[in-house]
Amino acid sequence: MAKSGDIRVTITLECTSCTQDSVYKRFPGISRYTTRKNRRNTPIRLESNKFCPYCYKHTIHGEIKKEIKRTTHG
Repeated sequence: MAKSGDIRVTITLECTSCTQDSVYKRFPGISRYTTRKNRRNTPIRLESNKFCPYCYKHTIHGEIKKEIKRTTHG
């Protein structure tokens, strides 16, 4: 059973060039990858060079914040 304060967390990496160009509608979407990182070893935001299928080249993918979905029980 996982502890509540897990050290290893799942993060999302998003293409930085698609994010900047999506304002100008140059690409049809935004490339995203999911991976895991150790919070103790890597406390800063992670950046990785990955292939973007929308840009058709390798670009820098940076870590983005996860949106917390809150539900209310009626």
